[in-house]
Parts: sequence; structure tokens; C-alpha cells
Amino acid sequence: MAQLKSFSSSHSPTTFAFHGPERAHQACWSRKLNSTLELGARVNELYGNACVSIRSNGPSVGSRNRQVIRATLPSYKEPEISEATSNKGLRGKLKKVVLAYSGGLDTSVIVPWLRENYGCEVVCFTADVGQGIKELDGLEAKAKASGACQLVVKDLREEFVKDYIFPCLRAGAIYERKYLLGTSMARPVIAKAMVDVAEEVGADAVAHGCTGKGNDQVRFELTFFALNPKLNVVAPWREWDITGREDAIEYAKKHNVPVPVTKKSIYSRDGNLWHLSHEGDILEDPANEPKKDMYMLTVDPEDAPNQPESVKIDIVSGIPVKVNGETLSPANMLLELNRIGGKHGIGRIDMVENRLVGMKSRGVYETPGGTILFAAVRELESLTLDRETMQVKDSLALKYAELVYAGRWFDPLRESMDAFMEKITDTTTGSVTLKLYKGSITVTSRESKHSLYRQDISSFESGDIYDQADAAGFIRLYGLPMRVRAMLGSS
Repeated sequence: MAQLKSFSSSHSPTTFAFHGPERAHQACWSRKLNSTLELGARVNELYGNACVSIRSNGPSVGSRNRQVIRATLPSYKEPEISEATSNKGLRGKLKKVVLAYSGGLDTSVIVPWLRENYGCEVVCFTADVGQGIKELDGLEAKAKASGACQLVVKDLREEFVKDYIFPCLRAGAIYERKYLLGTSMARPVIAKAMVDVAEEVGADAVAHGCTGKGNDQVRFELTFFALNPKLNVVAPWREWDITGREDAIEYAKKHNVPVPVTKKSIYSRDGNLWHLSHEGDILEDPANEPKKDMYMLTVDPEDAPNQPESVKIDIVSGIPVKVNGETLSPANMLLELNRIGGKHGIGRIDMVENRLVGMKSRGVYETPGGTILFAAVRELESLTLDRETMQVKDSLALKYAELVYAGRWFDPLRESMDAFMEKITDTTTGSVTLKLYKGSITVTSRESKHSLYRQDISSFESGDIYDQADAAGFIRLYGLPMRVRAMLGSS
């Protein structure tokens, strides 16, 4: 684990510095997912380019090598809690709260609201799950302006892909026939990190900015319950009098908190390494077709290259390990496949889904790399799984997806099902080649040393293993119930 370097809020711009025994090297990565100028501009608007100064023993590929950034902000005088609110539940009884913090309007307002209504210190926590450098830019200054006592940022990208995305991929988990669970998988890894940070900083509560109408409040809080039931949970949207954006802006002005945004996107978006979701505006009417300029990760299939592109995925025990012969870390693999898939318009999903709280909602998702990986793993299973195993796996995958969507990642049932999925895909090792062309994926090759396909058996030519004459007796026995039923009807 890299040692941590605290830095003062007076430093500008923010530097992500990590210290280890080896010499420093400069690691820069581009988040642009398409060479097409128009798409590239949109992706750059979303993600930007990140450049990080790192000192380490090597690349981080697992959850135990998470990079952590801490900003210790100036101490603030303890706020006084009003008598009108001091006797409401936990108000006045909490000392320090870890807040899931994005730096947007809502979370910027939540910081002073917590201090005013609960009289506690607020530690802002931000997780990097691949949402883009633009989302992380300037967080230190925003947290300071809002009144936070500390900012903690953790790079969870490799952990997110390796320990959350890949198990869902191996299980074949898809919610309601379409949704590849991009937001659902991200919430438990963030909430788990919040529990860890709460222990590190000595907090007695955690808080989030989820509304009372959505799924995310459940996902966060079930993770808190599962990992540390002693932590108190504060959900301002279920308590405060703020009813919308204008109220939040007025509250921010009243408490001298700079409004972090002046222009509101017409869409509500959530992004990470796996996907980008779009909700709101014209999408709230399922009859409306999405606008072409809404998409940011994928080019319109009509404008995709006129020449198809082949991509080869190597898989070991249900988990992808190589792209076109190159071994990549989980996060870097997904970045590369997002680039390739986005260029060909792969992974656009438009669906109406059933939220956990009961209402239906319409969302549009872009999951280019994830769509490629799902196609590859499922195709390889056609070689390595027998009929009964495949049917049982597919039926359990529905329940697995439901548990993940509902925020029950740390539920013993999901963990037990994951053990089954790991065992059943032990022989799902091989390679699949896919052809990408204008939004479509075609399988062109699949190979596995554990393949159950036997050409000598499947061939129309006669062989020693399968005697075609045996089929007559099989059919008579297999069809016996139908013959008996027919005989009853004719008597």
C-alpha cells in the first residue's frame, strides 16, 4: 500500500501524490474513447485527460493496492445547533459524519446542512470508479468552501472491476433482460470504502445524497448495515425542507457556499468504467426517441466505420484476461474495450425498468466494453457448459441480478450464489473472436480446451460413439407420455 501524503488546502492545483520505495514515474492516461472528432469531444467533456504523479512498486491491480489521497482542510469552529432541531432523533448526538461527496450542488449543500442540523464535523469522501477526471477536478476547494474538515479520495477502479464487475459478468447477471447493472455494481464498492474511511477517521455516522425515490439509497444503506451496523446513517433528502434545485441554490447562498454549477445538464447522468446512464428531460416520456447528441461514449451506429473490426477475448474460468493477445489489468481492459466498442456504436440500451421502490423509470445506457465482454463469455459457455448446467446457471443469474440491483451485494445468498458461479465456470476457459460493425456484434470464432463439442459425434457421418439406430428406442420412450395421453383420448 502506498504511503499517504496529506496536503494543505492552500495548494493549487491539487496534486495526487503517492509515496513508495521506488522512484517516481509519470503516468498519464486519456479517457477519450473514440478517434472520431465529434465523439472524442463529448468523451473529453465527460472524462477529460488525467495525469497523476505516482511512486509505487508497480501497477495497482487489486483492492489491496488502492491509491488514497487525503486533503486535510482548515479546522472550523464547531457550529451551534438550534434548539428547534437539537431534540430530533440523532441531531446534536453525532460527532463526525463521512459524506459520499461528488462536489455537485446537492452534496455541497449537504455539508453545511449537516453542520447546522447535527452540529458535527463532516469528512467528505469521493471514490474514483472511473467517472472521469472532470468529476474529480477542484474537489479540495469545493469541500473547503462548503465547510468540510477533511477530504478523502480513493482510487477504486481496479477493485471495482475485479471484485464487483467481473463476478457479475461470470454469473451472467442482467436485470430485466437488458440492464448490465452499471450503477448497481458501483454503489457497494463506494459504500464499503465509506465504512472503511469512517473507521479510519473515527466517524460515528455516514451520509449520502440519494433521494427518497431512487434505488441508490437502498444500495448504500444495505451495505452500511451489512459491514458496520453500529454506524448511524443520515439521508438529508428524506429529512430537509429543500425540495429542488432553486431551494438548494438559495440555501447555499445563505450559508456562503459557492454554487458549484451554474448550468444544469438537461439529463441526469451517472458514469463509471462500466457504463454511462442518462435519465430525465425528454427521456421521461417513453414515447420519445433519444436525441443523437445525448450519447457520449458511443458513436451513432449509422456513423460508425464502414469496415468491421475483430476483437479477440481470452477468458480463464469465466473471467476475461486478454484483449487481442495483450494481458491487461481489469480496469485497463475495460478502458480499451470501451474505446473499441464506442467507435463502432456498441452497447446502447434504451429501457423502461422497475425500480426497487416500486415505480417504473426510463433510462438509456451506454455500455460498450461491457456488452463486448458479456457476448464473449456467454458464447464461450456454449462450448463448456452442458444443457442442464446452463439452464440452472441462467435461472440463478436472474436472481443474482435482482440481488445486485436491490443493493444486497453483501447478502449471504449472493455470496453463496457467487461460489456456485465460480465453481460452475471453472472450465470456461478459452477464446472468442467477435466482429463489431455498426452497433452489432457477431461471433466469428470460439475455442476451448474444455469444449464439450465433438466433431466426430456431431458430424452426419456414422461413428462408433453414436449409433443412429439407437434414436428409435429413445424417441419411443421419450414420447411415451404423449402416446398414452393420445390412447386415452381415442378410447
